[in-house]
Amino acid sequence: MSDSVYKVVELVGTSTESWEKAAAAAVNRAGETLRELRVAEVVEQDMIIEGGKVTAYRTKVKVSFKFEGGA
Repeated sequence: MSDSVYKVVELVGTSTESWEKAAAAAVNRAGETLRELRVAEVVEQDMIIEGGKVTAYRTKVKVSFKFEGGA
């Protein structure tokens, strides 16, 4: 196996249904523009509350992908 370098970015996904769907939204969106996604780590979860009710779930994830830089 050759040496590789991976970049890590932090993203926040949102969903009106669940933290899991919020995380999936972030990863799915990242997958539209980044190649070779490797790992997504959930680092934080919170909720938006309006009028005393939960209106959205937010999940912060760190996503890693293979770094393809020129020499």
